[in-house]
Amino acid sequence: MPDRPVTTARACAVVGSPIAHSLSPVLHRAAYADLGLDGWTYGRIDVPAGDLASVAATLAADGLGGLPCGGLSVTMPGKKEALALAVRRTDAAVAIGAANTLVPIFSGDSVAGWTAYNTDVDGVLGALGEVALGRVDDLRVLIVGAGGTAAAAVAATARLGAHQAEVVARSAERAQPVVAAGAGLDIAVTVRDWTDAASLIGEADVVISTVPQGAADHLAHAPWRRGAVLLDAVYAGGDTALMSAAAAAGVRVAGGRLMLLHQAVEQVRLMTGRDPDLDVMRAALLSA
Repeated sequence: MPDRPVTTARACAVVGSPIAHSLSPVLHRAAYADLGLDGWTYGRIDVPAGDLASVAATLAADGLGGLPCGGLSVTMPGKKEALALAVRRTDAAVAIGAANTLVPIFSGDSVAGWTAYNTDVDGVLGALGEVALGRVDDLRVLIVGAGGTAAAAVAATARLGAHQAEVVARSAERAQPVVAAGAGLDIAVTVRDWTDAASLIGEADVVISTVPQGAADHLAHAPWRRGAVLLDAVYAGGDTALMSAAAAAGVRVAGGRLMLLHQAVEQVRLMTGRDPDLDVMRAALLSA
């Protein structure tokens, strides 16, 4: 994070592919307006797999739209590339093996490199906080899926006190990066078979689904423990079948838009050095 609030206008953007659907501009622009950051801009840049390093180098050298680059929100498929190109990396980003935020390191007026962060962790923590989930030391945590968001979920639950978590994956090999993330964060991750997901939900206190839209629909009729919590990371297309079924069963449910909101709040803070108003950004997201 900048040592002090940034005083000059800068241009920020979300990068990835496809990118047209991203709601990040809605959130960041609302924060800039509320903070009085005149001249700050936030756009979308379509960056296919393998191109992030060259795009970041161009932005570091030339800026964007006549302004120095103030930071990049990185979505798929560039999160591993973002971590690799950074000259500074947070411990959490290294353990997770991916970064969703790049903040420039300035030397005078020039960008000397990038610092990599993973604010998906903040997104998971913020979303779970909205359904009043506190410490999870003695709770049974189940994570559905084994991609980058699953690793961020492991990091988030570790911060909440979890010492172990179960991850449902289609293959043990595919889940190894999540297991490795847990090892780096002092949380033991056990890989469970995809076919066991429904029965495991019935035993879990906290369920975090990190799979794409529709991939967990077959779990909609799984049993739920009394007092359980569900976070479903899908944020497009409204409530998923899993969310609707869980809510009907009395489960406390947080959707992916809450995760998107809270990770964006941290990104704005990292890029601008200012604390944005959560409710302002929430209102913008609700109206999008």
